[in-house]
Amino acid sequence: MTFQQPHVDTSPKVSDEIRKTTCYMCACRCGINVHMKKDDEGEMRVAYIEGNRDHPVNKGVLCAKGSAGIMQVNAPSRLKAPLKRVGPRGSGEFEEISWDEALEIATGHLSRIRESNPEKLAFFTGRDQSQSFTGFWAQAYGTPNFAAHGGFCSVNMAAAGIYTMGGAFWEFGQPDWDRSKLFMLFGVAEDHDSNPIKTGLAKLKERGAKIIGVNPIRSGYNAIADEWVGITPGTDGLFILSLAHELLKAGKIDLDYLTRFTNAPVLVNGDETSDEFGLLLRDKDDKFLVIDRATGKPTAFDKKGVKPDLAATHTVKGITHRPVFQHLAERYMSDEYAPEAVAERCGISAGRIRAIAAELARVAFDEAFEIEQEWTDFRGEQHKTMVGRPVSFHSMRGISAHSNGFQTCRALHVLQILLGTVEVPGGFRFKPPYPKPAEAHPKPHCKVTPGAPLNGPHLGYVQGPDDLMLKEDGSPARIDKAYTWENPMSAHGLMHMVISNAHAGDPYKIDTLFMYMANMSWNSSMNTKGVMEMLTDKDENGDYVIPNIIYSDAYSSEMVAYADLILPDTTYLERHDCISLLDRPICEADAAADAIRWPVIEPDRDVRGFQSVLCDLGARLGMAGFVNDDGSAKYKDYADYIVNHERKPGIGPLSGFRGENGDEFGRGDVNPDQLDRYIENGGFAVHHIPEEAAFYKPWNNAYQDWAVKTGIYDAPQPYLFNLYVEPLRKFQLAAEGHGHRQPPEHLRERIKETLDPLPVWYPPFEDGNVDTGEFTVHALTQRPMAMYHSWGTQNAWLRQLHGRNPMYLPTKIFTEKGFEDGDWARVTSAHGEITVPVAHHGGLNDNTIWTWNAIGKRKGAWALDEGAPEATKGFLLNHLIHELQPPKGDGLRWANSDPVTGQAAWFDLRVKIEKVDGPPENSQPDFDPIKSPVGKGPENLAWKVGK
Repeated sequence: MTFQQPHVDTSPKVSDEIRKTTCYMCACRCGINVHMKKDDEGEMRVAYIEGNRDHPVNKGVLCAKGSAGIMQVNAPSRLKAPLKRVGPRGSGEFEEISWDEALEIATGHLSRIRESNPEKLAFFTGRDQSQSFTGFWAQAYGTPNFAAHGGFCSVNMAAAGIYTMGGAFWEFGQPDWDRSKLFMLFGVAEDHDSNPIKTGLAKLKERGAKIIGVNPIRSGYNAIADEWVGITPGTDGLFILSLAHELLKAGKIDLDYLTRFTNAPVLVNGDETSDEFGLLLRDKDDKFLVIDRATGKPTAFDKKGVKPDLAATHTVKGITHRPVFQHLAERYMSDEYAPEAVAERCGISAGRIRAIAAELARVAFDEAFEIEQEWTDFRGEQHKTMVGRPVSFHSMRGISAHSNGFQTCRALHVLQILLGTVEVPGGFRFKPPYPKPAEAHPKPHCKVTPGAPLNGPHLGYVQGPDDLMLKEDGSPARIDKAYTWENPMSAHGLMHMVISNAHAGDPYKIDTLFMYMANMSWNSSMNTKGVMEMLTDKDENGDYVIPNIIYSDAYSSEMVAYADLILPDTTYLERHDCISLLDRPICEADAAADAIRWPVIEPDRDVRGFQSVLCDLGARLGMAGFVNDDGSAKYKDYADYIVNHERKPGIGPLSGFRGENGDEFGRGDVNPDQLDRYIENGGFAVHHIPEEAAFYKPWNNAYQDWAVKTGIYDAPQPYLFNLYVEPLRKFQLAAEGHGHRQPPEHLRERIKETLDPLPVWYPPFEDGNVDTGEFTVHALTQRPMAMYHSWGTQNAWLRQLHGRNPMYLPTKIFTEKGFEDGDWARVTSAHGEITVPVAHHGGLNDNTIWTWNAIGKRKGAWALDEGAPEATKGFLLNHLIHELQPPKGDGLRWANSDPVTGQAAWFDLRVKIEKVDGPPENSQPDFDPIKSPVGKGPENLAWKVGK
């Protein structure tokens, strides 16, 4: 009898319907297929989530977070209805109210202060991914106090990139994964952009390309690197500039690229007696001046046929003006950047620094290649080929979240430019709508008029002291002190300073704090215990120091207990969202693309999408842009806004399927069926760049014309990369006593030192404010790939991957201190102490300890049991960090932030560590449980999806 192979159905029916939308489990914005099944009542339920293979971001790849999205929409911690506080702040005692009452309360607060003084509203949002809309709302309201989470995340990277080259890593651009042969990554958060990075790394591995990981911690991406460089935290800038030193000494820089496409040949004013000393020379048309090799005379940089000269100088009346390149070479060829001079501080041997520099040079120049593709540059010169340099870089928060982070990020961008690896085949490529130079962005605005909109966008890129957000008396115009002498280039605001400044009434008192998706009483704040006290503090009259707090979230987070009014949000599968070219697009380097989310399921609770609530509030308040001429509501909800709003004629939140027939991209009339067309297309729209425009975007006429046609630019705007950032020099000049707008005396020296137009390195501020002989250890946090923000550890699937977080110790500390598995440690900083479980980690910088971020939860939050490991063994490093530096005897408390942008310096933390005998039952500090308005979840989370 023959053996009969059993029949296996290899394509079983797993769902009754597939609905395609965009993931929200991190900021990657991958395309997903949401499989739906009918339950016993005939209602569609989510059964399974997989990646969408047609989507331009992830091409079907999906991570653990994305798959676990099914648990987000079934989480017991979901808020169920609007809530009004009935007990003391922090008690978690609320009563459910109707939406009418909730919106009446909110409108009462907001209308009163809008008509009297709109600056009394501080409106700050977390990871909402709709900042073009929330910023539009705040501008229409009239408050100067708006920003999102970028100020405590990665503004250093973004601002440094915009000012240097018109964009930065991640959302602004990506490596050329298909052609790069050497890839270096610095301090990349593993929860961000993880699917494209993972697929990109796989491509590199398949082709045998080399990967070098620079990070104090070897985990995730660094674990698969061919070479791991366990650098000392806060010294990346010094290491990068040492690489530049070696490349310059060896002559391994792309002189042709620097000459054509950067401000390397632009002349710098050398007149030390001038108010413009150190600024760039310009002609009568305000064009940068270079020396033309053909004529030997100063000429506008963009004149047809000009050949800029890096070596020439220009002498007038005995004063010599030299090109930027000569200043740059003189600085970085100095012995202070030699590998021997930086090795000990960086924790990298001089020989290894030289070897990495040699490898960069070898691959960039010896393995250079050309693509047979004609293109024409902005000077009218035609090129037969595109030159490729197969070296690429990627970096994120790791090098950014230091008090020297802005200049470190600048250094990395400059290193790419010296090698000629930006916007060339094999190198770093911009994603439309980038590149955009700083001058193409708006400047920040702060003029407040009662009952009227703000006079322009809140956030932008200043070009000098005249653009600072100061009142007539010189005091800060914004509650977070963004765009002041303390942090003049605060492109994303300073969300981490809002609560402490509002509590101190410095620079002024506010009436209402309005926040969305910002867990500021827990993992999103420094000085967590102090912030909780600020939120609950009362004045001598018994009133709360911060009078009113309105908060919106989808879940019962730690922050919920500290609000007076809760506006419950939907989950991401229950609402409309717009991932817009006006904001944070999903583009890849070869195309412009954007996407939507749409309600693939209807909420089973009395909740509303926050953006729709803002539309409602805008109409109730009669705000321009939210009401028609007759005072009626302009938009019935956020979906209506997405389709019908125009930022300017023909330009709206979504670029795809515009026009009467839905066949226009970028520019086009409103299409009432636009959302339906997106849904039919898988939730996204994509428009590819012509081949002749694929590279050299800032200087390529074909790209500039394409960008105008698609609405990215209004007119061609070719520009030079800024090795030398002139606005920084303008602030230095002011600190030196030039100009009518002067900094406070106590900030002059700091501005001169830190706002240098060429990248510099200085030690992290904490190193100078604490006893480094006592606090010898660096302490860091990272996010794991499986977690994002606070949401992950209330997710039943993801909790199984990271239910607790030990403090990881390097071999050196683990053995010297006599630790064993299962031990606990007391970790102390200049601000506080924690007692936590420890574990050994062999892939760490010798003087660095670290833990996963945002795993620890406060008891009572997120519908978790009070005995959950996240609440008993999990912990936060935040308790050790303060928003202000320790006092140093000068009568001031300096912000724990970067002095250029104000980014929170999370990773400057210095600590000491000691073994604890008789470990506590719970990690310390152990706060009292908070009462959750949704109670506790069931012992086992289960539901029936279908038959």
